[in-house]
Amino acid sequence: MLDTLKESPEHVSGLFGRARRFLTEVRAELGRVTWPTRREVWATTIVVIIVSVFIGLYLYAWDLVLSWLVAWVFERVG
Repeated sequence: MLDTLKESPEHVSGLFGRARRFLTEVRAELGRVTWPTRREVWATTIVVIIVSVFIGLYLYAWDLVLSWLVAWVFERVG
């Protein structure tokens, strides 16, 4: 049983052996990745920036409205 484990490629002992196997598998996996083009990266970056600005403005508007509402309630009640 132990002889078959030592001979199998899945059984790698030691820190350096495991690290080497991990890095080999990472490199193989990175070779299978479909990387975006420069144009796709720019396009998605611009979309993220625009959506972030709009969401920020939306939250800012709600903050102003709710701040005004709370101040108004405190003036009337307190």
